[in-house]
Amino acid sequence: MIIKSSPLFNLPALCRLSAVALFVGATSFALQAQQLVASAPAKPLNLASAAGVTYSSSTSDVASPVDPTEAERLALSGQPPPRRRYGRPRYNDNMHNADGSSKYTFLVGVGGTGPIGNTFQYLNTNYAFQVGAGRNFNKNLAVIAQFDYDRFGFNGRTIFNEQSLYNYGVSPSSQFYLTSLDGKSHIWSFTLNPSYTFYGGGGGVGMYVVGGVGFYHKVADFTVPVNQYACYYYGCYSYTANQTVDHYSSNAPGVSGGIGFTYKASRFSSEHLFAEARYVFMNNSQRKGLTVANVNTTYGQTYAGYNYYPANSNRTTYIAYKFGVRF
Repeated sequence: MIIKSSPLFNLPALCRLSAVALFVGATSFALQAQQLVASAPAKPLNLASAAGVTYSSSTSDVASPVDPTEAERLALSGQPPPRRRYGRPRYNDNMHNADGSSKYTFLVGVGGTGPIGNTFQYLNTNYAFQVGAGRNFNKNLAVIAQFDYDRFGFNGRTIFNEQSLYNYGVSPSSQFYLTSLDGKSHIWSFTLNPSYTFYGGGGGVGMYVVGGVGFYHKVADFTVPVNQYACYYYGCYSYTANQTVDHYSSNAPGVSGGIGFTYKASRFSSEHLFAEARYVFMNNSQRKGLTVANVNTTYGQTYAGYNYYPANSNRTTYIAYKFGVRF
């Protein structure tokens, strides 16, 4: 007896059907897994790990670390960290102070001199110049080491009196009789000068007070014109030049004090113009000598020294005017 197989037990067909069902199920599972991963929330940034980080900036008022507790709270809430606070600039380099001013300062200026007091009886106004360098401790206080050269001319009465002394007892026909006496005087000094800016200091106009103390050297030279000759490759020629016939010097401590004005075109610029006026006092030690007032006295007849200009050792007072640039 022969039994025919039923379609329900067709094994090859059943295998193919199972394979198709397995492939469809795997594809559906993969798509669902991909959608779950894409929709999952991103892991928050752990700001607590930045607790040891500090911030420093020339525009930051205070550099503060991130608070770990606050960072954790912000991470849980999904909010960004707070913005840094901004305020007055803070500097920590070698060329600036904390308030932004330069640590070092330099100046150069020119101007004139104005003798006052007893000095006015002997000297005239002339030119002056100065150079200096120093330290700014902030925008207001500075100390500057300074060199000043203040020049003066002799007034007509001083020249006449000196010429009379040199010609005293000398015949006008003598070759030693002077007819064209001239001269000049100057003071150079090295001083320390503290200054304080009490108005302004940023952009625009500012005002400051300044003082100084240091060493002063005073010089007086009297000259006469002398014919001189010079020879070069093309020949010789004559010319007239002043020759010193008498020289005096005096060293003494001195002080100064005054007021000045500054102008800055921009508050961000370190250069500014200045103009100042100072009273200068040089504490010279008086020396004895011969003058037109005592030459005919017993003192003048017995004096055996060579000081014909004792006024050079008088105490000296004058006003110095300077204009220049400071940077």
